[in-house]
Amino acid sequence: MTYETILFEATDGVARITLNRPDRLNSFTRAMHAELRDALAKLGEARVVILTGAGRGFCAGQDLNDRAVSADAGPTDLGSTVEECWNPLVRTIAALPQPVIAKVNGVAAGAGASIALACDIVIAASTAKFIQSFSALGLVPDTGGSWHLTRHLGQARAMGLALTGEPLDAEKAAEWGLIWKCVGGEWLDAEVDQLATKLASLPPLGLAAIKSMVRTSWDRSLDEELDLQRDEMRRLGYTDDYREGVAAFLEKRPATFKGR
Repeated sequence: MTYETILFEATDGVARITLNRPDRLNSFTRAMHAELRDALAKLGEARVVILTGAGRGFCAGQDLNDRAVSADAGPTDLGSTVEECWNPLVRTIAALPQPVIAKVNGVAAGAGASIALACDIVIAASTAKFIQSFSALGLVPDTGGSWHLTRHLGQARAMGLALTGEPLDAEKAAEWGLIWKCVGGEWLDAEVDQLATKLASLPPLGLAAIKSMVRTSWDRSLDEELDLQRDEMRRLGYTDDYREGVAAFLEKRPATFKGR
């Protein structure tokens, strides 16, 4: 597939995906959904994914022009768009074995904010803002928005943001625990690159297990979690990567992990 709405490259174990409609604040069309779906299926040997936006924004969510809705038009089945495009994207990000880093370089609004929060680690420029813009349109925070907001922030803050649509700046988002880190805009690229390089150097099977366990821990009791920890430690303890990690530590040398 030739990409027209995203940029994609994969080098040194890191896949970099840039939403590339800067004139529309990288808002999504069906074409962008299809291209992003294709890119996420072609990660190959990449061990980390970085998702960001071109220009001054991360993503403004759905491009309303793509649906050609007008005030006097008939009913629009928004559920079909959610089911066909947005929900599969959130599920794909959650299911990928690779950690996905959202590099939020500017405004993340509506489903754009939801997509950022669906990633595993969010690092935002200090000038970035997260906006739950759904209530102004008579809609709900979709694309996993209500789920992630409530779990990260608790009901009071999630409710306030969702009902009012007030922008949340990146510094406050980090302070509240909505995102991993807020950095000065001039340091954003270096911060994300450093993190991606670090993650790409770590044992991929272990990172995949951590991602899966943390994302699904809400579904288990403490006893179930303890049993799963036992099972995963047993499985990972048999891997070549674990033996390499121990050997490298004892021999005081850098480890080389193969993912097996």
